[in-house]
Amino acid sequence: MNFTELALNQILTVSFTLFAVIDIVGSVPVLATLRMKMGGVIRSTQATLISGGLMILFLFLGKQFLSLLGVDVHSFAVAGSIVIFIIGMEMVLGVEFFKPDTNPKSGSVVPIAFPLIAGSGTLTTVMSLKANYADINILAGILINCIVIYLVLKSLKWIERVLGPNGMLVVRKFFGVILLAIAVKIFGSNMVMFGK
Repeated sequence: MNFTELALNQILTVSFTLFAVIDIVGSVPVLATLRMKMGGVIRSTQATLISGGLMILFLFLGKQFLSLLGVDVHSFAVAGSIVIFIIGMEMVLGVEFFKPDTNPKSGSVVPIAFPLIAGSGTLTTVMSLKANYADINILAGILINCIVIYLVLKSLKWIERVLGPNGMLVVRKFFGVILLAIAVKIFGSNMVMFGK
């Protein structure tokens, strides 16, 4: 890993992209429901560490995993950009394309850490970002998001009260539009590579 590649603009882009895909604020209603079903307690530290660990694992071993399947990073990035685009459409239009797999009895690991936080959309996004951004900046973006995830899980009741249902809807739609723009950028920059 090259620390000279550290770039604030890349870290901010990666952080906002992951923040939008993970949609931890938009997941507050789901998390609140799960918290009640789990006896009022979510293990914030456990959920954060496991979801962060999955993202970091996919960041560093995802490429090797893809090469085993005979897929290059640019092809994966194009496929990933389509998934990110669909997630963005979900957020903006309020239509559900992906059905959530919720099993609250499993606790903080399933479904909170996976697939709610570090689901297929998040892991696909991590790999898609590799085609455009340096690993060190993606890692920094993942760590920043882990801090945000931990703080949100710890402050669930307070966030629900402050934002209210309308506030959470506005946040969700705003980040949906950002995701659509990022998906188009990733798609465009990686489609060019197919001709080379």
